[in-house]
Amino acid sequence: MNPLTQFNKILILPLLIALSLIVVAPARATPSCGMLPPVTLALGHYPSGLLNLMCNEFDSYGWNLKMMVKGDSDVYVIQNTFPAGAHSGWHTHPGPSLITVTSGTLTVYDAADPTCTPKIYRAGDSFTDIGCGDVHLVRNEGSETAVNIVVQIIPKGAPRRIDMPAPGNCPLITCP
Repeated sequence: MNPLTQFNKILILPLLIALSLIVVAPARATPSCGMLPPVTLALGHYPSGLLNLMCNEFDSYGWNLKMMVKGDSDVYVIQNTFPAGAHSGWHTHPGPSLITVTSGTLTVYDAADPTCTPKIYRAGDSFTDIGCGDVHLVRNEGSETAVNIVVQIIPKGAPRRIDMPAPGNCPLITCP
């Protein structure tokens, strides 16, 4: 064997091993920290087409609704409890969520925001999460326990939550 070829193999082998470890290593997901387990208050199963809803009440109420869902769906009503300092970890959902804060204050970080500017929601505030790959983290940065109620619409049998790695544009949020 040519000594140069043997030398190249010696140099390339460690490089290939290191590269395979980087490619194979999974991204580090960020699970929740300090939250109480979510409580499922209700779960409904809707066959394809049953969530195709339309209501045109603009003339009477200044309001229109259009919703089309193809495929069977699960609709969850969930209660999340965040003691002081607790957070959800970075995650997404396979469908939209309607969230209402019922007590305390929650801070939401959205990975799609280039500045990752936190949004604060207090008891009585509501907000939406489109899901479908929208990565976010919900945190109780206050001193009292915070609670929210969430209505989620997801594909039948899909997981409600998908853990994701922390985005590079957001602050490092650790588990206290």
